[in-house]
Amino acid sequence: MLLSELKKGESGLIIKIHADSQLRNRLHSFGIIPGEELKLKEYSIANQTMEIEVERTLIALRKEEAQKIEIEPI
Repeated sequence: MLLSELKKGESGLIIKIHADSQLRNRLHSFGIIPGEELKLKEYSIANQTMEIEVERTLIALRKEEAQKIEIEPI
């Protein structure tokens, strides 16, 4: 399942990031790494961005970025 498919309030475990090294490094700097748990907090009005929580840090991601993060729902 992809992060972009998660519904508001649901959580998941990051399995893999399918992105180029530049984006992968950017996501890693936010704590978005395989093995971490995240929670979808909110969607923007047009569903183009989402706010997720990773280790008590809120992060805004574009939908295109979320589609590159494979998760396992928990």
